[in-house]
Amino acid sequence: MAQTTSSSLVSSHKASDSGLQIHLHPLVLLTVSDLITRHTLRRQQGPIVGALLGQHNGRDITLEHAFECQVVAGDQGAILLHQTWFQDRLQQYKDVHKEPALDLVGWFTTTPPTGPEAQHVPIHQQIIHEYNETAVLLAFHPASVLAGGENNGKLPLTVYESAYEAQEADGDRSMEVDGQQAPLNLKFQELPCNVETGQAEMIGVDFVARGGGNAASVDSPTKSKGNGQASQAPVTDKASKEASSQQDAKALNDSSLLSPEDEELIASLTARANAIKMLHTRIQLLRSYLTSLPPSYLTVPSESNGISTDKGAESGQTEINHPILRSIQALVNRLPLLVPSDRAAFEQESLSEKSDVTLVELLGDITRGTKNLREMGRKFGIVGDAKQQGRRGVMRSMGSVYEDSDELFGAPSMQMGQHYE
Repeated sequence: MAQTTSSSLVSSHKASDSGLQIHLHPLVLLTVSDLITRHTLRRQQGPIVGALLGQHNGRDITLEHAFECQVVAGDQGAILLHQTWFQDRLQQYKDVHKEPALDLVGWFTTTPPTGPEAQHVPIHQQIIHEYNETAVLLAFHPASVLAGGENNGKLPLTVYESAYEAQEADGDRSMEVDGQQAPLNLKFQELPCNVETGQAEMIGVDFVARGGGNAASVDSPTKSKGNGQASQAPVTDKASKEASSQQDAKALNDSSLLSPEDEELIASLTARANAIKMLHTRIQLLRSYLTSLPPSYLTVPSESNGISTDKGAESGQTEINHPILRSIQALVNRLPLLVPSDRAAFEQESLSEKSDVTLVELLGDITRGTKNLREMGRKFGIVGDAKQQGRRGVMRSMGSVYEDSDELFGAPSMQMGQHYE
């Protein structure tokens, strides 16, 4: 039943004729993902609703900031925005973001992959009637992420614009009155969206990526204290859970011993690995598209063979799209720019630079070795002086012992000699 409702709210026209272009900023993605994560972990009830702030310049709409909104239950259980709270919070954001001036351009929520549902219509109508008649809906699809399906590198979200369309009458039209217009219903049409990043947002995303390099999840230990009664059956399970939690805590402590240099290295390697994975995904997408084209088109032009593209589409092959093929050809033509024209000279210059770097490293090693030798000589001199001073002290102590013995034994002998005389 939900699927039927969602499909009835999405317009039958696949492409929007308004020409709007949506530029989505990463700060909005971070805000919404954080809100969905906290809502899920805290097991909060109710819908996830928020406002989108940005700029509307002609046919371009930028989504730059987002914040969570409070909702209240309206008539017949409809979910609406808290009017007073929303106006105050919106004014606060406008006061902060004055240069450039930001305004309410839409709202966001979570929907199934099939599209908006009937419960989303009251909030959208409230926004377009009271704040912005061209407000857009940013719909996130957590179900597609949990399902684990591949989206060909696309984000699990869709941007919709709203329009009133005449209800399509089906069945017998004999009962219609002449001149009577069909009722208008609110419909949603999908809009093209691209991600646009500013310098400040790049710094924030880089900071988040570095923090995620050492991220580790540890399950919360089970509470052993209850209401005074505990079941005796799952004793072994509790012991195993406690042991696993101790191991996780130990692993977390070990991971927290990383130095800032290691954290930066991990973040850099993670970013490069993600970039390589995305590049590999895009290349595989291009290859799958090219291999799905009719074989005759890959060898010779279809006009010379007399084979039409409609036959290829009917046989289950991909329909030929000339703009896409021209874009792929332009990309292939730019690949030789990455390879130098004079390869021998480039290799010679690279070898020369490598030799210079190696020579500087060798000079640095020699300088460090000389420094270590001087330090060892200084320490050896200190030890030698200490030994010489020790020997001199021993000789002096031995001389003083001899003098003391002469004083002790020399006087009685002299007395005995005098006695014999």
